[in-house]
Amino acid sequence: MFNIQKQVDYWRAIASDDWRVAQKLIAEKEIPQGLFFVHLALEKLLKAHVCKTTKDLAPRIHNLLRLAELGKIALSSEQRDFLEKINLYNLEGRYPDTAFPVPSLERAQQYLGQAKEIVEWLIQLL
Repeated sequence: MFNIQKQVDYWRAIASDDWRVAQKLIAEKEIPQGLFFVHLALEKLLKAHVCKTTKDLAPRIHNLLRLAELGKIALSSEQRDFLEKINLYNLEGRYPDTAFPVPSLERAQQYLGQAKEIVEWLIQLL
């Protein structure tokens, strides 16, 4: 048997670490790597929600929209669109043959701002 709250706390803590790394990488103009860590932070917060909602371990998947669905997170259309975009950077970080054009620093900073809103919202929901 496992402790659900321990799982939730685990995912939340490592999401916080990944969020710090994402901000640092984008500030250092390491945009693809920074956006990969944005995805990781969001993924881990969503996995915390999945654990909390299902009272089970989070699945070993990376699709943010599927994780939000499993965690019963009601997303706005803007949030859905954003998570769909950020999913692309998960693929690029894991599978180099699916590389996408690197967004400008300005666009990456906009993504970081959008992600910050969702990160803070997801933390509040926990």
